[in-house]
Amino acid sequence: MSDLRGFFITGTDTGVGKTWISCGLITALRQRGHTVIGMKPVASGCQRTAAGLRNEDALRLQAVSSVQLSYEAVNPYAFEPPIAPHIAACEARVEIAFERICESAAMLGRHGDYLIVEGAGGWRVPLSKQGDIGSLAQVLGLPVVLVVGVRLGCINQALLSAEAIVARGLPLVGWTANVIDPTTERLAENLQLLRNEIFAPCLGVVPFLPRFQPEVLAACLNVKEILD
Repeated sequence: MSDLRGFFITGTDTGVGKTWISCGLITALRQRGHTVIGMKPVASGCQRTAAGLRNEDALRLQAVSSVQLSYEAVNPYAFEPPIAPHIAACEARVEIAFERICESAAMLGRHGDYLIVEGAGGWRVPLSKQGDIGSLAQVLGLPVVLVVGVRLGCINQALLSAEAIVARGLPLVGWTANVIDPTTERLAENLQLLRNEIFAPCLGVVPFLPRFQPEVLAACLNVKEILD
């Protein structure tokens, strides 16, 4: 799907702020005059509503997007239990098909200048017989932005993730440091090491934020780095 224009957002783990950074990127790109659509192809931990299963992360992406499109297109695969998506899909007797995701991505992409696709968990999270999150990113053919959840142990996860992305033949165009543990010690030293070791530019450092604020997130990100 090389005709898609946008970015694939992955993370060093679950709960590192991929949705927050994705929404921040969408907001920052919109502030620069672009039409931007968010997508969450696969989501676990959804809530039952009168309209069907809904995921909080997917709803946030939908809300900050330039155009309000159907939830089913934004989040083609929604599962109720907050477990690994391949297990949730198996229990629901559903096969996660990359073709369906690509069809939704193509439709969403036609409505904007950029499509921001958020993965699930980390880079190697399994999805189906067709592959994992990294495999999906390969099929979509989008350049990758890595979200590093800054806490104890993040250096190893960040460097391994960066290596794994490049090993798939995809461009790692940038990474963001998202401080998810406000008590993290030696923050400056850790961030400098990551800047030295990760061969892509740091798009910004997001301080610990107690609540979701897309405009604040956008102000922390230098999207010019990935547009030039």
